[in-house]
Amino acid sequence: MHALSALITPFKADLTIDEKTYTALIERQIKHGMDACVPVGTTGESATLTHEEHMRCIEIATEVCKPKGIKVLAGVGSNATSESVMLASFAQRAGADGILCVSPYYNRPTQEGLFEHYKTIANSVEIPLVLYDVPGRTGVQIATQTAARLFKEVKNVVGIKEASGAVQRIADLDRFARGILIYSGEDKLNHAILACGGVGVISVTGNLLPNKISALVQGALKGDLTISRAIQTELYDINTALFCETNPIPIKAAMHMMGLLPHLTYRLPLVAPSLDHMHYLETILEKYEVPV
Repeated sequence: MHALSALITPFKADLTIDEKTYTALIERQIKHGMDACVPVGTTGESATLTHEEHMRCIEIATEVCKPKGIKVLAGVGSNATSESVMLASFAQRAGADGILCVSPYYNRPTQEGLFEHYKTIANSVEIPLVLYDVPGRTGVQIATQTAARLFKEVKNVVGIKEASGAVQRIADLDRFARGILIYSGEDKLNHAILACGGVGVISVTGNLLPNKISALVQGALKGDLTISRAIQTELYDINTALFCETNPIPIKAAMHMMGLLPHLTYRLPLVAPSLDHMHYLETILEKYEVPV
């Protein structure tokens, strides 16, 4: 799994999940070269889905992807270990190839708590687990030594989605957790992380421009950092614009503007972008050819 998109979750006007659109979005990802899909990660507004909705999104992803040989890395993060265990077990039964688990948010566990949290989830299943470190959203960082300890002591902890914003973390992880699979979780740093030894990206921008993200990753993994860097530079403006407000507010707005979402809907407490940011997104989108 190299080029992955952290899928948005489309809602109908009544705020129920739009399964038809969700299916079409996943098929579009496959069409334009993405290696795997990540349903119900944090970009998928997992924090406001019911467990039943969360599991249904995983089901849809596996139903669409598996016949085509496309991998599914299912989001199972929660601030309650027991909930993550339940979702992880379901993802395995549904046929997911692995699970992505964001560190617990709000309760800010100690490093020992993080270790036990991830160990418990990993031991509840047989499929691989990818850690997800995004301290700006969760309030706690998975320390390098904690990630290394999990990688060395828990057999199916295989990787980490790195979204701390610090490229130095890549060197630290390579030093203390040699062999762990590092995925970029920051679209602005995709090229840099790949150039420093990352094996792939889990992208927000990929929802909109899967062809470009796929080409960037493939270029880097083939050793052609010139192509990778050129695409990264090309995507600078859109990567910036898609984080002008809290993710996934801008990406859903951009996809709606480009006709990929029939409804621009969010579940509270998320709301649509400000008018100024809507105009900003419209201006930026004029620079890109978004594939259908």
